[in-house]
Amino acid sequence: MKTKILVVEDDPHISLGLEEILKGEDFEVTVCARGDKAVDAVSRSHPALIILDVMLPGANGFEICKQLRAKKVATPILMLTAKGQEIDKVIGLDSGADDYVTKPFGVRELVARIHALLRRTQPPAGQGPVADSKFEIGHAIIDPKRFEIRRGKTTEELTARELKLLQLFHAHPGEVFSRDKLLNEVWGYNYYGTTRTLDQVIVQLRKKLGDSGDSPKHLITVHGVGYKLLL
Repeated sequence: MKTKILVVEDDPHISLGLEEILKGEDFEVTVCARGDKAVDAVSRSHPALIILDVMLPGANGFEICKQLRAKKVATPILMLTAKGQEIDKVIGLDSGADDYVTKPFGVRELVARIHALLRRTQPPAGQGPVADSKFEIGHAIIDPKRFEIRRGKTTEELTARELKLLQLFHAHPGEVFSRDKLLNEVWGYNYYGTTRTLDQVIVQLRKKLGDSGDSPKHLITVHGVGYKLLL
């Protein structure tokens, strides 16, 4: 059975090009041209991955991300942004996206990011899903089954990448991970982006852990190297 990908893009030239590229990679492709129809399209097609444009009629990509995560949809989301501004990328990640590509994008980069996302969010054949036991970091409780993090009465959604990072850190408390190591483990070896993507996700995770500020207590920056977790 072919892996399904949903493309949410209103530009017919871009959506047609994406459809041809993805079908050439042996994916099954569904296209949705309106933001206000995207959530229903996800419910109908049950894709393994969503390619989501930011600027859409009816609802923008950020709104769609939030709606999907609020409905507990954990499907990985790759956002397309034409602006390329850092603030748009941060908002996209904070809304629940797992990765982003800036238009115009290269075909090889796009395909590599898709394959990397699918590898990191789907268990290998013959294996079960990722470990689903709850665990604690500071005052936060992480629930892998629900892709949620809870602190007191506050509950927030986790993206697949955020969850994998927390699971990796929690399995190796105190161990220093280089940025390259974290990118390889969570984004995949074919990831073409920069370490800035990781840094942005760490910022979002600190907020969700209640660990943000000038002196975080749990997700610690090791200058010149990467990060470590202190429980």
